Amino acid sequence: MAQVVFDFPPSIFSALRKAPVEFAAEMRLAAALHWFSQGLISQGKAAEIAGLSRAELLDELFRRKIPAIQVTLDELREELARD
Repeated sequence: MAQVVFDFPPSIFSALRKAPVEFAAEMRLAAALHWFSQGLISQGKAAEIAGLSRAELLDELFRRKIPAIQVTLDELREELARD
């Protein structure tokens, strides 16, 4: 597995009241949700990046009001036209 290292001042952890491990997990989740909401990755890949099951990812999407299905209006119209 590849590893990426970021340097943060120690004051960040106390300001957020998070241990470095919690902070890292939250960053992974935030990145996964952002990339998913941009349509760059699938739900499965977002769950993998965040270290969650797909069900947990769906719960997180719901909690943050991020649509779980990434379909454009044109894609939806095409789908409806096929039926």
